[in-house]
Amino acid sequence: MSERIAIYPGSFDPVTSGHLDIIRRSSKLFDKVIVVVMTNHKKQGLYTFSVDERVDLIKRCTKDLTNVSVDSYMGLLADYAKKQKAVAIIKGLRAVSDFENEFQQALINKKLNDEVETVFMAADSEHMFLSSSMIKQVCQLGGDISQFIPGEISKDIIEKLKKG
Repeated sequence: MSERIAIYPGSFDPVTSGHLDIIRRSSKLFDKVIVVVMTNHKKQGLYTFSVDERVDLIKRCTKDLTNVSVDSYMGLLADYAKKQKAVAIIKGLRAVSDFENEFQQALINKKLNDEVETVFMAADSEHMFLSSSMIKQVCQLGGDISQFIPGEISKDIIEKLKKG
């Protein structure tokens, strides 16, 4: 039987405890999970962290997960999935409002690559309200975000966000 590979795409600017929860749970369902830092063309130039920084932060907080790797890609997710021979694309859903956009993306990805399925994972209730943009805003306004981001990388994230 071939290896069941899943891809978890996102901008991860920065990675949150909610993202890490989805990564950990996905790693139990698939033989290999590739966390891929994607560039959202709508957000180009608006990122706080560079692609390399985001990849490094994710690698540092997933180092204990032996079946998780981290990569970056600029292009169509369906093409990346095909290159990686992935059987699934993981999408975390925080609220019903996330579903409409993610569902449209899933349908397009299926048309572009009929070998891959999109798997929707509900966010843990503890993380349902988390978003990278909300975390950035709270930190920049002086709030404590340490409970919302992985501990092993919190110092780096907080320092970068406070610099503006």
